[in-house]
Amino acid sequence: MKELVLFEQHAEIAILRLNRPEKLNALNYALNDQLLSNLEKIELNQSIRSVIITGAGDRAFSAGGDIYEFSNSIKQGVDVAMRDFVRRGQQMTSRIENYPKPIIAAINGLAFGGGCEITEAAHLAIASDRAVFAKPEIAIGIPPTFGGTQRLPRLVGRKRALELLLTGDQFSAKQAYEMGLVNKVVAHNELLPGAIALAERILCHSPLASARILNAVARGTNVSIAQGLAIEAEQFARMVPTEDIREGLDAWIERRQPHYCGQ
Repeated sequence: MKELVLFEQHAEIAILRLNRPEKLNALNYALNDQLLSNLEKIELNQSIRSVIITGAGDRAFSAGGDIYEFSNSIKQGVDVAMRDFVRRGQQMTSRIENYPKPIIAAINGLAFGGGCEITEAAHLAIASDRAVFAKPEIAIGIPPTFGGTQRLPRLVGRKRALELLLTGDQFSAKQAYEMGLVNKVVAHNELLPGAIALAERILCHSPLASARILNAVARGTNVSIAQGLAIEAEQFARMVPTEDIREGLDAWIERRQPHYCGQ
C-alpha cells in the first residue's frame, strides 16, 4: 500500500509529509488514518520531541477532504457520513490540537478546507509566501466538518471567520499572518529550514514543561479564567517533583545550558 504519509527524522524532529501530490494532498480516509498512526508512534518515541507536518510536492499542503470519497459516504446516509467522514476528521484535528509534543504546520502551498483546519489545530504554523488558504466548503453545500467553524473564530475573531466561512474566498499567506492563523511567512525555499529552526528553539527547553504548557493551553482556552488558572496551577504542580525543573533552575543559576537543550 502506498505510503500516504511520509516519515523522516531530523535529529529530535519528526517530519510528516502528506503524500498525495497528484491529488493536491487531499485528505482521503487512508491518509487520515496513516497520519493518526504516525502520531501515535511518534508520541511513544522518546527520541522525537517535536513534529512538523507539511505537504509533498510544491503545489499544496492539502486541498482538503477527498470530495469523491466523502460524497460516496454522504450518499449512504447520515450514520455513514458521520462515522467515516466527520468523526474521522474531527479525531485527526483534535489529536493534533491536544498532542503532547509541539506540532508545527509548514504550509507549502494550497491549504483549503481540511488543510486549513490542520493549520488551525496545529500548535504553531509557518507559511510559504506561495501559500493560499480558503474555507471553500460552502461552495459544495456543507459547513466545515473538521473543526473549522469552531477553531477559526477563536483564532481570528468571529466576524473575520464568518466572512471567510460564508464566502469561501481565498486569502493569502500575508493575510493569514495578519489574522493570527500563522506565526510567520517565509520565502518558499526557506519554509522547511524555518520550521526546523523554530522547532530547535523549542527543543532547548524542557520537554515536560512544553507538554504541560500545551496541555494547559488546550484545556484552558474554552473555560473561565478561574478554571483556567486552576488548570495552570495543576500543570505547575506536576512539574515540581521532576528532574526537569531542578535541572532548569540549576542551569539558570549556574549560567549554563540545561542538559535537555540539544540532546
